Amino acid sequence: MALNFHQLHIFYTVAEKGSFSHAAVALHMTQPAVTMQVQALEDYFGVKLFHRSTKKIELSESGRALLPFAKRSIELIRETDVAMSKFTKMIDGRLQLGASLTMGEYILPRLLGPFSKDYPNISVSMKVMNTAQILDEVLGHQLNFGLVEAPIHHPDVHTEAILSDELKLIVPVGHPLADMDVITFDEVLKYPFVLREQGSGTRRVMEEELARLNVDYSGMKIVMELGSTGAIKSAVEAGLGISILSQSSVKHEVALGLVKVKQIENITFARNFYAIYLSSTLLPISAVSFMTFLRQEDLSRWL
Repeated sequence: MALNFHQLHIFYTVAEKGSFSHAAVALHMTQPAVTMQVQALEDYFGVKLFHRSTKKIELSESGRALLPFAKRSIELIRETDVAMSKFTKMIDGRLQLGASLTMGEYILPRLLGPFSKDYPNISVSMKVMNTAQILDEVLGHQLNFGLVEAPIHHPDVHTEAILSDELKLIVPVGHPLADMDVITFDEVLKYPFVLREQGSGTRRVMEEELARLNVDYSGMKIVMELGSTGAIKSAVEAGLGISILSQSSVKHEVALGLVKVKQIENITFARNFYAIYLSSTLLPISAVSFMTFLRQEDLSRWL
């Protein structure tokens, strides 16, 4: 019998989860199948890799010695997939992902077209949800990966910054700020705001950056808090207030002459979008190809 990567991956997942049953769930396998593959690996080396009891399993001395090599093998396979994804244009498969609201409604639709031209045989299925829902579906193996607006801190989830974005001041055409070249934050505070709800990624980026700069924003006149970017854009167009939104989300409205995008002096609301997926999961080549596309293409051509 030859040593194979599949068995090392199963061994590593059992060690990480501390349970054959939990590893089986993560790997979409039955528990007996997981146990059989670990036993086959033990037979190959002629050692016991785990100490088993009725309550728990623990790595043996030989298992602890094997663990870093198994981890390195998984990392090498991931690196290999990334390196080869740019050459495998004719692969087929299904790209299944979740995207947070700004990503799913305003950014990814502009990128999926160019991606599909490069990878015409990959079909795309995208769910637009909030970050908490995406995390739940990734953890529940319902999604391969998700794209969200803030880093996720979870022991089972890998988070990687994959795309940058910037929030800007959005004002209706005809507003007193619309034609000003230099706009200070003190000037901005004179006008009512329409903002995303507390806890949203957009709101959090704005508040964290102002706090980091020691800018007092307690005097903001927030007349509305709305749960979608589309609702905020409509409110700004109607003259109900000004806002701070991703400039990518108002590209259409700017082209139609409905709103203007302005810079607040000495304040930059930069942020990243993040890919999240299970640490124990090897992503399908369709997902690897899409993330390579996001990392390596000049996305400004479409955004």
